[in-house]
Amino acid sequence: MLQSDYTTSQLDVLEAEAIHIMREVAAEFERPCLLFSGGKDSIVMLRIAEKAFWPAPIPFPLMHVDTGHNFSDVIEFRDRRVAELNARLVVASVQSSIDAGRVVEETGRRASRNRLQTTTLLDAIEEHEFDAVFGGARRDEEKARAKERVFSFRDDFGQWDPKNQRPELWNLYNARIRKGEHIRVFPLSNWTELDIWDYIRREGIEIPSIYFAHTRKVFERDGMLLADDDVVNRDEEELVFETVVRYRTVGDMTCTGAVQSNAATVEEIIAEIAATRITERGATRADDRTSEAAMEDRKKEGYF
Repeated sequence: MLQSDYTTSQLDVLEAEAIHIMREVAAEFERPCLLFSGGKDSIVMLRIAEKAFWPAPIPFPLMHVDTGHNFSDVIEFRDRRVAELNARLVVASVQSSIDAGRVVEETGRRASRNRLQTTTLLDAIEEHEFDAVFGGARRDEEKARAKERVFSFRDDFGQWDPKNQRPELWNLYNARIRKGEHIRVFPLSNWTELDIWDYIRREGIEIPSIYFAHTRKVFERDGMLLADDDVVNRDEEELVFETVVRYRTVGDMTCTGAVQSNAATVEEIIAEIAATRITERGATRADDRTSEAAMEDRKKEGYF
């Protein structure tokens, strides 16, 4: 007697949910876009978008909010991947916002352009009239992101109110907005860091080399290893040394730390993540350490 196996893996369930969300957005909104930085989460989102609309091209543009202080190998990967897909890339430049007087660049030892991204992002959304913006945030990353909906409403100032969110029952999403408002959409909300890497392994997805162990010049600050680079302000007593590191998350160089690691393959990274008890942002993002509510405060202002 023939027997059918109707079981599906956790990755199959997560992928199907993300594809459903992307198709729902494409059907409900007029001008969506997908945030794509060249980081691992946005790379997975891009693969899911390919699957959701194949064999047609991805029906919305990609956008990167570029601080100008990003890792060069990640930017090179971003541009190459966009060219391979023949996609449209909108680059929203923080430097342009500074030059236009929209934001004031921070100074001092801990200066970073990370917070300045909010104004640049909101200006780009308004300029291009995007009504839905896909982001790669996951609920396991940080407690403010854990309380956010898959369809996260933003008012006409681009702000988020964590106490006034729309209910989401099963897979039903409220896409109603007025002119000037928009929705942030998070197809990877229910994924974990380990799920991301399992999916990268299963799909054979290429990622930037910065995620793998390599020798780099770094210096230590507040228990983090920051890249030795001209854009990162370093005091004389913060001594530079070479060591083998990799990056669990990538972003603005001024606030993104590396971790000491010998994991040089996807399989080794998966084994490393399975054993750790520290989240990727908790271990490597200085911008989340400014206060207990640092991420939530930024998100209320319109951050990713």
